Parts: sequence; C-alpha cells; structure tokens
Amino acid sequence: MTRSIILTEAEQVLEIRAEEYGPARVSLDKIAARWSQNLGCEVTPAQVVLCMIDLKMVRLTHDVDHRDSLVDVIGYAVLMSEAQQ
Repeated sequence: MTRSIILTEAEQVLEIRAEEYGPARVSLDKIAARWSQNLGCEVTPAQVVLCMIDLKMVRLTHDVDHRDSLVDVIGYAVLMSEAQQ
C-alpha cells in the first residue's frame, strides 16, 4: 500500500461522508455542543477532532494493520483545518 493510495482513500472517505452527513464543520460543531453539554465544559470542534484521532489511535494499537483506522486518522487530521475556522 503506497502513500498516494492511502491518501486517495482518505479523500474518498471524506467525500462519501460529506454526501451522507453534510459538511464536516457542521457535524463537528454539533458534536462539540453535545460533548460540552454532557461533560459540563466547553469542547471545541478542534478538540473533537483530536479526540476522534485518539480513538482511532487506540484502535490501531489493538490492531496496527487495521486499514480503516489508519485512513480515519488521516481523514480527521485533514479536518483539523476546518475545525479551526
């Protein structure tokens, strides 16, 4: 598996998710609002991204060859720029 194949796959996943769920920033805002309410402290969209990357990293430590988790880490990292806007 080459770098360009993994990056292309991550881009395709982001496009599919955008078609299914709408703009990533809207979802990140909604998740941040729910987590803020549940946790009783402000959670930002960027923190949501970091937490989702952490989740995927934990899954990778369980199975380092789990391709979907690797692709998701890359996808969430790409979304950080949108989360910070």
